[in-house]
Amino acid sequence: MDRYSFLNAAHTAFFSDLYDQYLENPDRVEPSWRAFFQGFDFGMESALGEIGIDSQQGLVHTGGGTSLAMPQSMQKEFEVIRLIDGYRSRGHLFTETNPVRERRKYSPKLDIENFNLEPSDLNTVFNAGAVLGIGPNTLAKIIRHLQRIYCDAIGVEYMYIRKPERVAWIQDWLNVNDNHPDFTADQKKHILFKLNEAVSFENFLHTKYVGQKRFSLEGNESLIPALDAIVERAAELGVRQFTMGMAHRGRLNVLTNIFGKAARDIFSEFDGKDYEQEIFDGDVKYHLGWTSERRTDSGALVNMNIAPNPSHLEAVGPVVEGIARAKQDVYFPEDFSKVLPILVHGDAAIAGQGVVYEVVQMAGLDGYRTDGTIHIVVNNQIGFTTNYLDGRTSTYCTDVGKVTLSPVLHINADDAESVVHASLFALEYRMRFRSDVFLDLLGYRKYGHNEGDEPRFTQPKLYKMISTHKNPRDIYAEKLIAEGVIDDGYVQQLEKQYKESLEVELEDSRKVERTVIKPFMQDEWSGFERVREEEMMNRVDTTVPRERLEVIAKAISELPKGKKFLRKIERLIGDRHKMFFETDTLDWAMGELLAYGTLLDEGYDVRMSGQDVERGTFSHRHAVVKVEDSEEEILLLNQIKEKQGRFQIYNSLLSEYGVLGFDYGYAMASPNTLTIWEAQFGDFSNGAQIMIDQYISSAEDKWKLQNGLVMLLPHGYEGQGAEHSSARMERYLQLCARDNMFVADCSTPASLFHLLRRQMLVTYRKPLIVFTPKSLLRHPKCVSTVADFAEGSFQEVIDDAEARKDRVKTLVFCTGKFYYDLLAAREELQRDDVALVRLEQLFPVPGEQIRAVLSKYKKADDIVWAQEEPRNMGAWSHLLMHFPDARQFRVASRRFYASPAAGSAVRSKLRHQQVIDYVFDKEKDNQFLTTLKTSKAK
Repeated sequence: MDRYSFLNAAHTAFFSDLYDQYLENPDRVEPSWRAFFQGFDFGMESALGEIGIDSQQGLVHTGGGTSLAMPQSMQKEFEVIRLIDGYRSRGHLFTETNPVRERRKYSPKLDIENFNLEPSDLNTVFNAGAVLGIGPNTLAKIIRHLQRIYCDAIGVEYMYIRKPERVAWIQDWLNVNDNHPDFTADQKKHILFKLNEAVSFENFLHTKYVGQKRFSLEGNESLIPALDAIVERAAELGVRQFTMGMAHRGRLNVLTNIFGKAARDIFSEFDGKDYEQEIFDGDVKYHLGWTSERRTDSGALVNMNIAPNPSHLEAVGPVVEGIARAKQDVYFPEDFSKVLPILVHGDAAIAGQGVVYEVVQMAGLDGYRTDGTIHIVVNNQIGFTTNYLDGRTSTYCTDVGKVTLSPVLHINADDAESVVHASLFALEYRMRFRSDVFLDLLGYRKYGHNEGDEPRFTQPKLYKMISTHKNPRDIYAEKLIAEGVIDDGYVQQLEKQYKESLEVELEDSRKVERTVIKPFMQDEWSGFERVREEEMMNRVDTTVPRERLEVIAKAISELPKGKKFLRKIERLIGDRHKMFFETDTLDWAMGELLAYGTLLDEGYDVRMSGQDVERGTFSHRHAVVKVEDSEEEILLLNQIKEKQGRFQIYNSLLSEYGVLGFDYGYAMASPNTLTIWEAQFGDFSNGAQIMIDQYISSAEDKWKLQNGLVMLLPHGYEGQGAEHSSARMERYLQLCARDNMFVADCSTPASLFHLLRRQMLVTYRKPLIVFTPKSLLRHPKCVSTVADFAEGSFQEVIDDAEARKDRVKTLVFCTGKFYYDLLAAREELQRDDVALVRLEQLFPVPGEQIRAVLSKYKKADDIVWAQEEPRNMGAWSHLLMHFPDARQFRVASRRFYASPAAGSAVRSKLRHQQVIDYVFDKEKDNQFLTTLKTSKAK
């Protein structure tokens, strides 16, 4: 007992400081204290190994098997520390955060009896009070403080965070005023002002547009003062740009009362007027984006962006992160904190949509970090008609936030001051630690999923309660009246003034005949134009002087001196030098890297990401080379000249949906960056189909969004099975319409070179889908000369340069890698009566060039479309839709299959050869057609 008598006099704050030192570096702590903390682990119940403290028995167990008695008073101190730890870890389970439901019961509770304390201890003074910043105090007061901090209108989860400095900062923040707001009278009036805007706006729409969908914010109106507080305070802290994403719930309210979109524009959209532009189809009002500038109360001018979003509730998340990162790279590369991304989620969506997890996992990755996002959940406690108990397994909808050890705050959305208070915490945390934070605003949904739905069908008891529940504005007004901050008529006057202004806006909107949709992020897109399909077919000068090519080729074919590299890397880089300066046979990798290098040389930036893109899935690119000993990364493309564009390339997390969305957002905010996403195999893009359908193929038509994102999709039948053969080009081609994107299947390095350069040199932006090769990366015939790069241009159609047109009887059109298979067969068969013409661009279909080729071959009476894909896949059906002349073509392809390719290499090779046979032997093709018709008849 004498050995531990010092514990009687020790101050609890001393333990806390010493324990923090122990967590940071155990070796820095004196050995006896180190053993002490190993055993006790600061109030945790279990001991580690043979060393520990049994506080219930009042014993200290040493490593030698000896047990020593602990002073009674010290035992109690430790129990109070355990109680404090219990509130910090589990207090959020016992809060008053649910305005309309009785929350679930959890056990054990935080009763003092569970911590070996008794009612007789309530008046005892404990030093542990110092941990809460209240100094030595009675147990009763310590508990009162703990309940106010952790069990009132705000529940806090943070004890899983593994960085002591963050935990300490959070605890210090919470201890101030016991985690309760302390606003001035003017600040309270401002909160009420924003609440009134939120409530009155919804009421106005409800009466003026009866039964129309608006996905109202009612039940969670405190989101508006929360966002307002974040914007105002963030501007004071130096934030200059905001990028925000949210689904439809409350979106119109946010657009008007936070982003400053004129109410008359929203009313015009409600009235269903046609748009001013003919080549714009538009979208429903609660999907549209908006860009504005806002002058904050501090005098700062901030840029505000809310990204357009589809009905796929969380699809906008990665897009917003990409927009934010592009803005950070372009405007604030030295201080990412000046651009703040905010994502507003629904409770069912954040728990159920997998892309949220992908976005969360991006948060700390070099290629995707945005130095912290504020996630806000508008928690209706219901998803369409599904109760939360059926919508997730996790305790909270926000549990995904714990993946990155982010703090999570659960707040009663009826308590406006607590909501604003928690929002300021989230902002301060993000700005200090540059990491994510989650706010869960527990409210309700006043009506059904939309205003025409009947929620009592599925939740009769809940909606009986909601029907008599006061809105947050009226609850807060009563509070301020009781405090003497406002009088009885204050709210009525606020509401009257705001509704009068809305009436004026409504009257003005009805004087306008057509709806005008303003472009999103117009500053970034100044100087770019929207074009139709005809302009997309115009020839673009993509040539590069040979002397500039030599400079770039030298930069990417010489390793820095004095560093040790793997022999294979030295040989590979040396081969690049030989290709350009000796043999004049440049392969696919050289064509690709030279395209990037020339654009960088001309001042454009290049960003590429995807799984294993730095080396390349097929080990062809090696855009990043590593020093053997140190693993220092060398990017040769960044060493062309002093003032050049910046080349960035990142191996991504194993994600398609999230990463493609991120890069799409990046390209949206940085049109002068060649932004590329590469799939590891082309069909892996299946995992990102929502982004392809809802953004890439349709966003310009829906939202006036141009975007120059490039998708590289490895494609080609080489016997690697169903999932490693086809990029499913038919899916992209089916989405092609009018002027929405480019689709290409290049067959030479020079073709890819000029295609990528064209993507940046035009005065508009369209998504570009490129089906890239695998085996062609090292095919001896898939090469180009330096002259092809310096003097050539992208050719939508490549005619057969070797064919003698007067002898050709069979004219074959094909794409990509299949050309080389057909070329080898033609050489083997010695068929000089067959011409092989490559269709490099699949959309827009180069109809004039195809017809020009057809007119050259006067004696050709057998016109063939040849594809290695099955008949129901590939480009054939696309040609039938967009090039009517193709109906006269004979088709050589695999038969109809559900799977893109056979798993057996033998069977795959056999089928591939059959297609080649069909091309060169019309009779075999006829036999196939006969068999096909017979099988269908059966």
